[in-house]
Amino acid sequence: MGSIKVLLRAKKLKDGTQPLIIQITKDRKRSILHLGYSLKKESWDAKNQRVKSNHPNSARLNNFIAAKLAEVMNAALELESVPEKVSPQTVKEKIKPNGGTSFFSQAENYLKELKATGKYNQYTADKPRLRHFRKFLKDRDIFFSEITESLLHRFTQELRTNPAIRETRKLKDGSIVPPKESISERSVMNHLVTIRSIFAHAARSGVVDKRNSPFGTDKVSIKLPQSLKIGLNAEDVAALEAVELEQPYHHARNLWLFSFYLAGMRVSDVFRLKWTDIQNGRLYYAMGKNAKAGSLKLPEKATAILQQYESMKEANDDYIFPELKGVTLSTLSDRFNLQRTIAFQTSRIDKFLNEVVRERAGIDAGKKLTMHIARHTFGNLSGDSIPIQMLQKLYRHSSVTTTIGYQANFVHKDADEALEAVLTGKLKK
Repeated sequence: MGSIKVLLRAKKLKDGTQPLIIQITKDRKRSILHLGYSLKKESWDAKNQRVKSNHPNSARLNNFIAAKLAEVMNAALELESVPEKVSPQTVKEKIKPNGGTSFFSQAENYLKELKATGKYNQYTADKPRLRHFRKFLKDRDIFFSEITESLLHRFTQELRTNPAIRETRKLKDGSIVPPKESISERSVMNHLVTIRSIFAHAARSGVVDKRNSPFGTDKVSIKLPQSLKIGLNAEDVAALEAVELEQPYHHARNLWLFSFYLAGMRVSDVFRLKWTDIQNGRLYYAMGKNAKAGSLKLPEKATAILQQYESMKEANDDYIFPELKGVTLSTLSDRFNLQRTIAFQTSRIDKFLNEVVRERAGIDAGKKLTMHIARHTFGNLSGDSIPIQMLQKLYRHSSVTTTIGYQANFVHKDADEALEAVLTGKLKK
C-alpha cells in the first residue's frame, strides 16, 4: 500500500504557518492532499503526527486529522483490491472532492451547477442567502463539521434581529436601498433550505456523510410557514375585461386574462407558447415546472386575445407573445438566459399590472395584481365546485395531494357555515 503520513509542508505561508497535508507515497511516487488548515511548527508533533496541546483547537484538529487519515487509508485499501496498478494520485482523486472540502468551496460548485443547468431563479435566490451566511461568519470560510445546530440557531436569530448581516441594494440610478428592519419567517427558513442544499450537494460529492448533517429529525427542522393565497373575485375579473387601456398596459392585461382563461397558466408557460402549440382549436403544451404535458380546448375569450397577435407572427414556430422573441435554446447556458429573460419580463409585466392596470380597472388598492394572482383567482372562483381530480388536470399538478393543499386556500364554505351555526345557535343536534 505504500506509506501515508500527516505532516507540515516546508513552505511557509505569509503568517508564518505551514499547510497541514497528508502525503501518499507508493513506488517512489508522491501525492499530497491539503487538509485546509495550517499550523506553526511549534504546534506540530511530527513524530506522533498530532497537533500539540498548546494549540487552542488541538482536540478538534486531531479528531479531524484522524478521520481524514482513516478515510485515505480506507480508500487506499479499497483500491488495492483493483487489479490495475494504483498510483498515489488515484488515491488522492478518490478522496479529494471537486472544489475542496470547505462549505463555501462546495457552495461555489453548487452555484455553478445551478447556473449550468439553467436554474436562474434558484441561483439568484440562493446566492445572496449564502452571502448573508458568510457575513454572519465575519467573512470566513467554514468546514461542514463546524456547522452545528447551535450555530444555525444563532444565524437564524441574527437574520431576524440584525439587518446589518443582510444586504443593501443599489438601484439603477445609483441610490442605495438599506435592508428592511424585519425579515419574513419564510425568508429565514429559505436561508436554512439553501444551507441544507449545500450539505446535500457535498454529500453527493463525497465530502460529508449525510448522517452528519445538522438537519433532520431531532435536529434543525425547517418549517416553511403557509403563505396566504388570495385571488380576485368575479367582479374584479369583469372590470379587467372591460377597462379601456393603451399599450403597454393593454398587452399586460391580455397576458393576465389569457393565463386566467387557461386555469391560471404559469407566466413562464404563457411566454413560451408558440403558434405550433395550437392545433384544431386546442392548446398543446408541457408545463415548464414539471414537464407535465396536456391539452385544453381554447376558450373563445382566449382565442380572441390570440387573434390580436396574429399580425406579429413571423413563422409557424414563432412565439405567440413578444417577450421571448429572439431567445434561443441551443445550449445549456441559453436555458439560464431564458430563465433570466422570463424573470425580467415577469417583473416588468407585474409592475404594469399592479401600478397602472389595477387602478384603472377600479380594483381595491388592498388587492395585489400580478401574473401569479391569475392562478390564485382561478382557484378562488372554482372553489369546491370542480372535482379535485379535474382541478389537478387543469393545474397540471403531479400529485392530487398538491391540488388538495393548494385548493384548500380557496374553499371556505364549510368553515363559514360552521362559524355561522355557532354564532346563530343553529348547531345540529
